[in-house]
Amino acid sequence: MIFELIAAITAGFACGGIVFGLNKLTGSRLPRWIVPACAGLGMLAFGIWNDYNWFERTVTGAPEGFVVAQHNQNRNIWRPWSFAYPVVSRLVGVYSNSVERNENVPGQLTVVLALAQRFQQTVQVRVLFDCENHRRADLTGADVTVDENGNYVGVQWFDLPEDDPVLKTACAL
Repeated sequence: MIFELIAAITAGFACGGIVFGLNKLTGSRLPRWIVPACAGLGMLAFGIWNDYNWFERTVTGAPEGFVVAQHNQNRNIWRPWSFAYPVVSRLVGVYSNSVERNENVPGQLTVVLALAQRFQQTVQVRVLFDCENHRRADLTGADVTVDENGNYVGVQWFDLPEDDPVLKTACAL
């Protein structure tokens, strides 16, 4: 976040500096307020570009085999441009190279999900999906074990709608 602040300030100085130079070239004919106004517009333009570019930069920087399953779009009063075109600030991705299936339990698979949110650390969670019964279990906690047949014991199942995008993406792998 500190780098984004530094980049915004740099964009402001660059835009203000360009207008300042143009003002000097024209013999100071521009109004006095134009330099700080352009500096502010430069910072605002960088902020808007940075908001809309976060999703693309995050997906592009993800490792090979990363598939975006779901993303959330936000509209905020403090970002009025987001009402015209919502800003993506969260995503759930599936690492396709992490898929594990159990021959003894057809229709179930485990995958690693990446939960990414703007200005937050990305969290990775191993999840068990039951594709036939449309449910999910997070494989976290000390009470989750695997029996001799490879079945997970001690998991808490969460029912999902049949059209859940993360379930559909994971089960399609």
